[in-house]
Amino acid sequence: MKKILTILYASVMLTACEKSPEPLSPPRPALVTIVGKSAANNAMVLVGEVKSRFESNQGFRIKGKIIERKVDVGSFVKKGQVIARLDASDTNLNAASATADVRAAEANQALARSDVERQRLLVDKKFISQSSLDKYEAQLKTADARVNQAKAQAAVSGNQSRYTALVADRDGVVTQIRAEPGQVVDAGEMIAQVVDTKQIEVLVAVPESRMAGLKVGDKVTIKLWADREKTYAGKVREIAPAASSTTRAFDVRVSITDADEAVKLGMTAGVRLAQAEADEIIIPTSALTQIKGKSSVWIIDKNGIASPREVAAGQYTENGVMVTGGLNVGEMVAIAGVHTLIKGQKVRPKFETNIEAAP
Repeated sequence: MKKILTILYASVMLTACEKSPEPLSPPRPALVTIVGKSAANNAMVLVGEVKSRFESNQGFRIKGKIIERKVDVGSFVKKGQVIARLDASDTNLNAASATADVRAAEANQALARSDVERQRLLVDKKFISQSSLDKYEAQLKTADARVNQAKAQAAVSGNQSRYTALVADRDGVVTQIRAEPGQVVDAGEMIAQVVDTKQIEVLVAVPESRMAGLKVGDKVTIKLWADREKTYAGKVREIAPAASSTTRAFDVRVSITDADEAVKLGMTAGVRLAQAEADEIIIPTSALTQIKGKSSVWIIDKNGIASPREVAAGQYTENGVMVTGGLNVGEMVAIAGVHTLIKGQKVRPKFETNIEAAP
């Protein structure tokens, strides 16, 4: 009897020591989205610099010493206004010398013409031969040529004298000064830069992957970083025929059609280029992760089971990242906490809400 009681006591103790099974953990919530194509009006916003359409580097056409500068940086100039002057002493002397050469050549021409007239009279009277007259006529032709040469040289010397004054070739504002009075400059060396403030545009670099469909005349909207509230209208004026060897992007110039005084040269501006519907699938950047060094996303099937899948990631945009392969429209992908998911894990999908579209 004692042995039976001992066995019963041991059974009770073993039963008491057994742990009750832990309840299964409920599926964790996961923020997801349904894969779809990019929006019909997939806009691209690029950052550029406000520039003038015409930026003219002004320089003298002859070398010399600057004796006067009449403008400063920020000065507004009119077409034909004098910007600077060179010392004209040498050019004036050259012009006077050329004028004297013209007079001397004209005197020789008059003498040669008189000789020809006299020789013709002698030929008519049979006092000299025709060959003698031909010699004097050749001398007259030479005198005529020397007169023309002297006049041409005098015209060049006169131009040289006028070139001592550097004049603006257009209305605009002086943005740079590269020389001061007393400095000796070479022909063509930049003295000042004059930019046209009436024709303002924005220079942006468009990636080669976004050039499709972009053409001259496309309308755009522009916002200055200095004032994000105001929007300006513009249109594509020029597209570079070749990509930059450094950035592999195409320089695009966008004219601002309603620029006002708030638009200053050198400002930073955002240009919104509207483009047609794209074939690529766009997902939030938070949905893309790296698994074993490869771009991947977490697919959530209809039973809530998470599984990773390798995808081909393309261009990053303000709306997300383009996926060119590996995803199908209508599939469900996780867009938050993708680094904590485990293959085969069961989750409770929760769709994103109150997500605003990018401006």
